[in-house]
Amino acid sequence: MSAVSHSRYLIIGAGSMGLSAAHYLAQQTTETIQVLDAYSPPHDQGAHHGETRLIRLAYGEGAAYVPLAKQAWALWQAMAQEAGQALLMPVGVVNCGPSDDPFVVQVQESADQYQLALETLSGDELNARYAGWQLPAEMTGCVESQAGVLRIDRIMRWLRQRVSAQAQIQLSTGAGVVRLEALDSGGVLAHCADGRQFSGDRVLLSSGQSLQPLMASVGIELPLTRVRKTFAWFECDERYTPDQFPGFSINDASGIYYGFPNIEGAGFKIGRHDGGQPLPPGEPLRAFGELEEDLAELQPVLDRYFPGVGALRHGAVCQYIRTPDEHFLIDECLPGVLVAGGFSGHGYKFASVLGHLFAHWLFDGEKSPLLAPFSAQRFSSPGFE
Repeated sequence: MSAVSHSRYLIIGAGSMGLSAAHYLAQQTTETIQVLDAYSPPHDQGAHHGETRLIRLAYGEGAAYVPLAKQAWALWQAMAQEAGQALLMPVGVVNCGPSDDPFVVQVQESADQYQLALETLSGDELNARYAGWQLPAEMTGCVESQAGVLRIDRIMRWLRQRVSAQAQIQLSTGAGVVRLEALDSGGVLAHCADGRQFSGDRVLLSSGQSLQPLMASVGIELPLTRVRKTFAWFECDERYTPDQFPGFSINDASGIYYGFPNIEGAGFKIGRHDGGQPLPPGEPLRAFGELEEDLAELQPVLDRYFPGVGALRHGAVCQYIRTPDEHFLIDECLPGVLVAGGFSGHGYKFASVLGHLFAHWLFDGEKSPLLAPFSAQRFSSPGFE
């Protein structure tokens, strides 16, 4: 058995949340921060890989996200300035759907509540503004100018470089944690598959698909589901350049879809937010195209709404870690152990602000009120199904 490497701060999972938290925590303390990852970030085994994610402030998933989104936007801008490169493209986002669609209604209500700039247009008006749309007249679109696209590859590579350059942060890769032991004094002892052991007094567990089994090893069952998701890039014409077409989400009878303009010639990108194939932690993701629905669920939407989009270039797979209500799960589930997961496919845009808040929580023990809606206690409350 190897000797235990102890540090006051231990972060298990060096994805977007873990690296962001380490980055901000190093600004508050001179003590050692130990960060563990089963692979070597950035990698394609979590939920942080890929080129792009949408960021928007008017939030159809609920108004509680808006204060976080506003802070995240400011922190991404500050991070871009520090990095000396463009990490955020303010191309705008359009959320489309029937006028009575709950998501569209919530986007409008959250904008009203927080006085966000939002323009509501009919399908015909959207078609006139953006030549790349082919929407029915009865469709409603909410146009948000303070929104856009995060450059994920750039962000993750810069965070990795930034964290690796700070002497007080010890990043251990290939450190796949397979079991936890709760410590009487608070915190945990983490056992890695290769025999290494790490302990920490103040711990952030942000380990994606391994979050559920690791917490089960200390007797805590979390209601998390791992889901295989796909997205793809397609040929497109000049109507879909970033100066001509925004990021978007669209809800129709067949599902909930999201997408991006043609950024740097990569092609028109689209994915489906709902649906997907549940699978257990650790099971390999089947490649794009191995299931018939991978392309079949995208093509009708492209044919229906996007007249300038053509043949498939290539597709990819990723994973969502979902909670039953698709809201985040963020809580201190053991003394000194902060759990962050269940980001349900819409969490990356908040990685900057959540990393900032996790850093404060680890350092001073104070949980931000902005995180209150995401407590694990909601799943055991009366009436929750």
